[in-house]
Amino acid sequence: MRHSKIRDVLAVAVLAMLPLPAFAGISPGTQLIGNIDASFSSKDAQVGQTFTLSNVHSSNYDINGAKMYGHIARVQRAGQGTPGKIELDFDKVNTRSGNIYKVIAHATNVKVDTKNNTVKEAASGAGGALVGGLLGGGLGAVIGGGGGFLYSKNSRENITIPKGSLVTVTIERVTGTAKQ
Repeated sequence: MRHSKIRDVLAVAVLAMLPLPAFAGISPGTQLIGNIDASFSSKDAQVGQTFTLSNVHSSNYDINGAKMYGHIARVQRAGQGTPGKIELDFDKVNTRSGNIYKVIAHATNVKVDTKNNTVKEAASGAGGALVGGLLGGGLGAVIGGGGGFLYSKNSRENITIPKGSLVTVTIERVTGTAKQ
């Protein structure tokens, strides 16, 4: 009887020293960082378009060299008073060790490019002043210039996510795992 207790204690000790399965490395709240393998613009991106992130790693590098698969979840085209937006969601993570995780995840930080509106605002203000000056003299120029500036100030630009941009992803839920 004494030998079986010692054997049980040893078995528990050995199991406690074994590394946790890779599933423990990807859990809700895990943040993964990688580079997007395609370029997208809110001007012409389509909901459902797929893409991948390469060189994916966790912030503590417990996960390194993984690949993530995602899709465009939402696109908002820029317009008058409406900024361009692209939402990225993720469905799967393939780790370098061959584990596959089905996930529900979203991008929490994406490096994007936006155009500067300064030249557009100045040109609209000048154009408004010119038209206002022709139609209403000095006061018309002031009103037209201000109106043109405000109109262009409210005009928003589309955004671009350049290929290779750094994307930070937060895992909301792990829905399944598999070994390749």
